[in-house]
Amino acid sequence: MWAASCLASCCASCTCGLCTSAAAGISRRSARLAYCGLFALSLVLSWILREVAAPLLEKIPWINTFTRTPPKEWFQTNAVLRVSLGNFLFFIVLALMMIGVKDQNDKRVSWHHGGWILKIVVWAVLVVLMFFLPNVFITIYETLSKFGSGFFLLVQVVLLLDFTYAWNDSWVEKDEQKWYIALLSISGLCYIATYSFSAVLFIWFNPSGHDCGLNVFFIVMTMILAFAFVVIALHPKVNGSLLPASVISVYCAYLCYSALSSEPRDYECNGLNNHSKPVSTATLVLGMLTTVLSVVYSAVRAGSSTTFLSPPSSPKSSSSKPLIEGEIESGKNDTKPVTYSYFFFYLIFALASMYSAMLLTGWSSSTSGTSEQINVGWTSVWIRICTQWATAALYVWTLVAPLIFSDREFY
Repeated sequence: MWAASCLASCCASCTCGLCTSAAAGISRRSARLAYCGLFALSLVLSWILREVAAPLLEKIPWINTFTRTPPKEWFQTNAVLRVSLGNFLFFIVLALMMIGVKDQNDKRVSWHHGGWILKIVVWAVLVVLMFFLPNVFITIYETLSKFGSGFFLLVQVVLLLDFTYAWNDSWVEKDEQKWYIALLSISGLCYIATYSFSAVLFIWFNPSGHDCGLNVFFIVMTMILAFAFVVIALHPKVNGSLLPASVISVYCAYLCYSALSSEPRDYECNGLNNHSKPVSTATLVLGMLTTVLSVVYSAVRAGSSTTFLSPPSSPKSSSSKPLIEGEIESGKNDTKPVTYSYFFFYLIFALASMYSAMLLTGWSSSTSGTSEQINVGWTSVWIRICTQWATAALYVWTLVAPLIFSDREFY
């Protein structure tokens, strides 16, 4: 199997890279990349076990405790959840160990940057031990993962808002006509893309001859939200801008497409079902790479941003300056602050472990679909739609919060 050999090669490459880095020592700047590599390795391992471990798990008595053996998909889901649980425990323990680390003089800083051989061994042992746990622990973790994944999606939304505000501010601060023209042009293109894509969604997911009211509702709601964003942002009393509104509109359109394309393949209103064939290896690889990049970016960005330490409505909340910089400059002490929150960095990886497990298992709807269809089912549909609505609510809140709480400083 080409796919299995390809994934095995990637897994071996990641392992060799981590071991080499551990042997040579990891610099402070590359520590985050090493954690990202370890996380990517866990995803590759989950994917491999998802494809090949089902026959083995069927023979393990404390896993296959059923009088009637479940379908193959159940064991595939179980394998992914066990690897995810080991990964989650590894990162959540590190997060708890790093609570309260504020400066470089804390001895726990060395734990964060060093000890990589021990960390890799501990991670591997945790993953292996998860396959000795009774199914009840995996069932509990599966339930918790759905809530953890929801929180991770909210983190991604906050990061997107932070990014769009920072992008808008960086160009406005240049105070040159060409940058204003660029802002207007990109905003216009984003809105053209939003409504053009929405029209395409009508064609794909509202086929003639079928009652597809739910799909029509999702698409129309997306278009209404995009219009509402620009109306609110450009209101005289609101200190908003067109660029963030347009970027959020495009993202909402993407979430709508992602939700509709996750509908079951046998659903008559899923216009893609007539064109859906067994998913190719290239498609699966691309999907996994996209997931890895999204998760890694969220973890690194969230860990190094002060967005989560200040109101998300503030475009300035992404400043990278340490919060105690004033004390350092005033000479009160010689302590060097850490450049990002170690606790939050590990916490995001722990939540990302839950989120990735839900993606690989179709949000644990293991009895629907095939092993070649990742993230397909009604649970996936509603998760994405709720994410779209949460995105819209958070963005509108960033615009109206300064009006509601006029006595507080948001900028």
